[in-house]
Parts: sequence; C-alpha cells; structure tokens
Amino acid sequence: MALTASSFLSIEHARGYKLRALPWLLTGLWGTVVTAPYAVAQNAPTLKETIVSGSRAEQSKDDVPATVEVINSKQLETGQVGDIRDLVQGIPNVSVQRAPARFTLAGSSAGRAGNAGFNIRGLDSNRVLILVDGLRTPRSYAFGAAAFGRDTVDVTQLKRVEIIKGPASALYGSDGLAGMVNFITLQPEDYLANSRTLGGRATAGYSGDDKGQNISGTIAGQANESVQWLLSARAGRAMELDNEGTNDIANADRTTPNPQKDRSLSLLGKLVLRPSSAQKHTIALEHIDKKSSYELLSARAKPPLAATSTLSADAFTTAERDRLSWEAYYKLGAGLADNLQTTVSVQRTKAREYTTEDRNTAADRVRDVTYAEKTLQLGLQADKLMRMGANTVQKITYGMDYVATKVNNLNTGITPPAGETFPLKRFPDTKETSTALYLQNEIVLGSLSVIPAVRWDHFSINASQAGFSPPSATPAASLSGSAVSPKLGVLYNATPQWAVFGNYATGFKAPNAGQINAFFENFTSFYKTIPNPNLKPEKSGNLELGVRARMDALTLDAAVFKSRYKNLIEESSNVGGAGVPGNPTIFQSINLGKATINGFEMKVNYQWGSFAGGKLSTPLVYGQAKGTDNTSNQPLNSIDPAKLGVGIGYESPAWDVRLDATRYSGKSDGDINSPGLVTAPAKQFSTPAATVLNISGQWRISKDLRLNLAVMNLTDKKYWNWNSVRGISSASPVVDAYTQSGRSLNVSLVTDF
Repeated sequence: MALTASSFLSIEHARGYKLRALPWLLTGLWGTVVTAPYAVAQNAPTLKETIVSGSRAEQSKDDVPATVEVINSKQLETGQVGDIRDLVQGIPNVSVQRAPARFTLAGSSAGRAGNAGFNIRGLDSNRVLILVDGLRTPRSYAFGAAAFGRDTVDVTQLKRVEIIKGPASALYGSDGLAGMVNFITLQPEDYLANSRTLGGRATAGYSGDDKGQNISGTIAGQANESVQWLLSARAGRAMELDNEGTNDIANADRTTPNPQKDRSLSLLGKLVLRPSSAQKHTIALEHIDKKSSYELLSARAKPPLAATSTLSADAFTTAERDRLSWEAYYKLGAGLADNLQTTVSVQRTKAREYTTEDRNTAADRVRDVTYAEKTLQLGLQADKLMRMGANTVQKITYGMDYVATKVNNLNTGITPPAGETFPLKRFPDTKETSTALYLQNEIVLGSLSVIPAVRWDHFSINASQAGFSPPSATPAASLSGSAVSPKLGVLYNATPQWAVFGNYATGFKAPNAGQINAFFENFTSFYKTIPNPNLKPEKSGNLELGVRARMDALTLDAAVFKSRYKNLIEESSNVGGAGVPGNPTIFQSINLGKATINGFEMKVNYQWGSFAGGKLSTPLVYGQAKGTDNTSNQPLNSIDPAKLGVGIGYESPAWDVRLDATRYSGKSDGDINSPGLVTAPAKQFSTPAATVLNISGQWRISKDLRLNLAVMNLTDKKYWNWNSVRGISSASPVVDAYTQSGRSLNVSLVTDF
C-alpha cells in the first residue's frame, strides 16, 4: 500500500508528481472515499484517487499517513450537494453548524451566520483551515448580535473536496488545529478529454428542504496547444430551511421557520497558459455573491407590550468574495529543485447585516454592521526527488508563505445602545501578517514511508487607533510572536492488502483582532466586553493511528486519535461583575487551561458481487469523539454525538439506487457542560437519538444526460442536530424550532456537451 521506491521514480510532472501506475487497483464500490451524504454507488476506479492536500503535489490518497476524506465530482453530482452542510452529512466526526434564523436586532444570534463553518473532530470556527485551490478563505466573525459564517464557496464549481482531519498540514498552515478543508475548483482539462477543443456541462436542480432552485453552466475550450480557458456560472434562489415545528404564530413562541429569501450568484473564470512543456500558468478569477432577506416574525413581542416591545423586525445579509490568483509551475531539473511553484493571490471579502426594528412607543432601531477582509497571499515552493539507493527514495518539499490581511468592521444605524454614538467599531482596523517557512521530506524505504516535516510561523497583529470610536479604557493592543510546529508521519505496507499508519502533528494559532481588542459597554443593562491584550496563541498536539485494507470485496479504513490542546481561546467569557450599577458583568476573550479530545472512526464497504446485471454493495461509516476541559473537568460542548451510517446500493449500466440509514446518537447530560451554555438553574436541551432514512438514485438517460433523484428523511422523522441547539434550554417552549427538515425531494438534471 505504501509507495515503493521503484514506483516513486515513475512519477511524472503534472502539477506536481502524478502516479503513472500502481501495484494494485481499488476494488471497493466506495473505495477509500466517504461519499457525499447520499451519493450513489459507483464502479471501482482503475487507479487510486489522488489528492494534493497531503503534500501540495498530486499523490495517491493511500500514501498519506493521515485520515483524508475526498468527495469527487461524481459524488458531488449524485449526492446533489448544494452547500457545505450537504457536503459533510455522511462523513464521520465532521459537521457544519446551522441554526434556524431566529435572531433579533440586539439579542439572540441564532442562525445569523447561516452555515457557520466546519466542525472536525470536536473543534470548529476558525480552528479549521479552509482553502480554495490551496488559498485561504475568510474567517468567521461574531461579536454580540453580529455573526458572519464561512460559507463563501460554490460547491457546483468544484471538481473535488479534500478534508484532512487533525493538524496534519505543516505545508499549508499550523493554525488549522482541527484540520483542513481544501476546495479544488474546476479546470479546463476536466472537459477537454480525448483531444476535444470545446466542452462543458449544464445543470438544473431543485432541493425540497428549502425550495431551492438553481441553474449552472460551465464551458471550456482550447484555442491551441498552449492556451485553454474555462467559464462557469451559477444562479440560485431558495427560501427558509424547513423544520418540524408546528406553531405558526408571529411572535417569540413561533416554531415554524421565519420567512426567508436567498439569492446567490457565482462566477469562475480560468485561463491556462503553457508557453512550453516546462511551464504552466493558471490565472483564476472568482466571484461569490450571496444575499438573504428575513421577516423575523419570531422577534415580535408577546402581549402585554412594553414601550420597548418589538412590533416587527426585518433583516438582510450579504456576503461577497472576489479572488484573483496566478499560479505558475516551472519544471527546472536543477540541482536544488526539480520543480518550482509560485502563487500570487489577492482576495476581497465583505459581509453585511442590516436589521430594522419597529418598537411600540420607544424609538425604532436600525443596525448596519459590516465586516471586511482584504488579503494578499504569496507562495513559493520547490521540490526535489532523489534516489539514495536501490530501495530508498526521498522527495524534499520546501517553501515559504506570506499572508497579509487588512481587517475592519463598522457599526452604524439609528438609536445606538445607551452611551454610544454611531458610527463605531467593535475593534480597531487591524493588519494581520504571517510569514512561514516549511520543509517536508518523504523518505521511502521499500514498503516503509517516513515523512518528517516542520513549519516555522511568525505572526504580527498591528491595530490602528485611528477611527476607533468606543471609549475603551484600554488602548488597542498590537501583538507578535512565532512558533515551530513539527510533524512526523509513518506508513507501512505490511502486505499488498494491509497497511498501517501513524502521525503526530502539532498546531499553532495566534489570536485575531476581534479577540484581542473587542470592546462594548451597555450602560442600561450593566454589562460590557473588554479587550485582552495578554491573549496567548492556541497550541495543539495530535496523535493518530490507523489501518487500511484493500481486498477484492472489502475495503476498510479505521483510525483512533487523541488530541491535546493548550490555551484554547474562549470568546465572551464571563470574567466578573454582578450585572448591577457600579459593578457591571464583564465579558472577555480568555485562554482556557488544557483540553483533550479523543475518538475513533471507521469506514467499511463490502461488495457482494453481480446480481441481475448490476452490482450490490454495503457501505458503513462510524465516528465518535469525547472531549474534556482538563482545567474544570467539564465536557467540551463542541463535541458532536456519535454517528453511524449504513447503506445498501445497487448499480446497473443504466441506473442505480441506494438506501441509507443514519443513526444519530443522543447527547447525554453527562456529555454536556450545561452551565457553559445556559444560565443556571436552566438546563441545556439534550438531543435524543434518531434514525433517518434516505433513498437516492440516478438514471443515465443517455451518454451525456443524467437524472438524479432523492427522497430525504423518508419516514419524516422529527430529530435535532446537536450543533444547532447548543445554548437552548430544555425548558424552552420553542425547542421544535430547532428541528431538522422533514421529508423532502431533491432532483437535478445534468447534461454534458
């Protein structure tokens, strides 16, 4: 299973090193891949699946000594993946947080961020490194009633998604303490096989859980042997995400979803130039534009009304991301490097939330909150392949990264909080820079591969006092520092069918501008948020051991992991005060002591053979994790309950069908730090266990025309996801508002040309 010395030398240059041949073929219907939520079974591929996230060059996924999930273009299509929430529903120990949109102007933040971001093995938010084509995407931001998520990617313009679990990427960044998600966008060559000079794809789809409709099209061409191009566009619209609530009243007791309208537009353009066989240049332009409008019926007050009672509330949110990048690959064949890769990227992101509130007799209120990032990324990477003996090969990869981001926020509107005036900022405009050097050596000793790596990071956070309007008693602080993050991976090919691997990786994440310098004071409610210039970077160490099996009928992937964390940052922690005049409650971002997360996950597929002209298979996935704050000896609330998925799939030449059962374990009281989520004596709602059935299929109408159908939640099961209900009391009368969608139909039609 490990890459042998002889096969390593057969690697050729094509955006790095690409395998020509492999000693054996994958034969599992699922292979080593966890499919998109309800992707249909497919024939075994003739070659191992390649990824780039393990070593920043193409290599077999089975040659990476870590757990890597891959969702390829076929699985994205047959799974009818519409967003990042759909993307990970079938992957163990990975989820996307999405609460219902029940936020208020200056109170609850429920659902404000939409698809807030990824949770990998119990850690979420900005501790997950998210990339598009190896380039960093914007972070999430939340302060008070404002929150912006990380869903600025169009999944219809992807050829695959790669997820590394744990801080295993010394090459991309040590700040991904939980792991990394790398979205790989389409290339012209994906549509220009068999010497074609023009090709493309068109898709129309409908999702029943939010009445979503979308249409997309991609066209690629080749002007000559040196020039290829691609243009892709998608437009979509949707409504509120369905749930199992039944109370349709227009006030705080409402459990049905608030009316919502979503609009999205995405554009992707690429120009690929090959001036010679030794060069390849890719220029990419990407635009993402997402808008949502809300009628916040649940924000309306119940009688009897006070002067400040809300009569009506409405909001709209926008998120835009623009990226221009230039990647260049040079085949050098020099003494110090066989290949050289350079990257230049500029990215602009802007998120906005505009909320209006009509109050009874008190002055009406408006909040207009914006958050923006402007980022410059530069990269330089080289690699060298060396043969040290008959059975020993080394591939050395080294380089540097530079990232400079200007971060700013602005709050304006009508009727500001007592003691404040608009416009104002919750933290000062800040420039964050990071410089990193990295080195990795892949040593192949016959059937044994040893991969040591190290990364050095230096960060600098420079806050500008100019225009920082809140009257904070603590001046805005700047911060800088550095750290070394080592990594070691080992992979041993015990037999042609069995392999074992292990890796130890460390992580390092600096605090951000909002965590260091956030300030807010409410004089009438007697609470305030203060800066913390003494925050320390978060650090992690992760140990993972795993086994892989590749047999004629059975494929198996299993891993155990244990992660230790130090100085984890908890935002808006209650650090003192009584919430009374002269002694307000004080909130602050603080470093916690130590935390531990451990767990287990497994993926199995058994191929039963041919029946009635088709193939029958049974896939299974399972994942569980436990986490503890070692300082307080309390559970970590970010840990999802265990999840088991079992399916049965049948594929024939013209059609296929698959039935999936997903078992969500309950979240017991013993696994919840209730006081960390709700104020005592209230008790956090603990989600019960549930089993959800889904059935999906594809009809290949002709060679270039396919129809995908799926019925989700076939039995209309009422259930909750833990990541949607964190912070909800068990005594809340609106618990049903946080249920997941009932039975729904998804359909899409895809044609190639």
